[in-house]
Amino acid sequence: MRSDPLFNEGNRDVGLLILRVMLGLFMFYGHGMGKVGRLFGDDPISFADPFGLGPTASLALAAFAEGICSIFVVLGLWTRWALIPLIITMSVAFTRHMGDDFGQMEKALFYLFGFIALFFAGPGRYSLDYWRSK
Repeated sequence: MRSDPLFNEGNRDVGLLILRVMLGLFMFYGHGMGKVGRLFGDDPISFADPFGLGPTASLALAAFAEGICSIFVVLGLWTRWALIPLIITMSVAFTRHMGDDFGQMEKALFYLFGFIALFFAGPGRYSLDYWRSK
């Protein structure tokens, strides 16, 4: 048994809430909104095509992950399912920056490992997933 007074399930769940909301909102506002806007904008689509699906399909997949799935993560709704496209997207982003200096790779790695940690830890008690399971 741990004697640390700060270690308890409630604090663990608050930590997961903070991590979930921070990662999800930063992803949505920093990346998702822009990609969704580009997808439905009037400008011609120019986007990386790592899977050979075409730039429009690749942008749509990235916009879905970063724009839609990130909101599900914030809400804690279908969290682990929503994290899978985000983990894939950040893995692709990391490999695209693999030859760059660490500063270019850092953001993708930050999101990637944060999303992986959430995938294994789960959304916590302060999530819609928790309340749906009751």
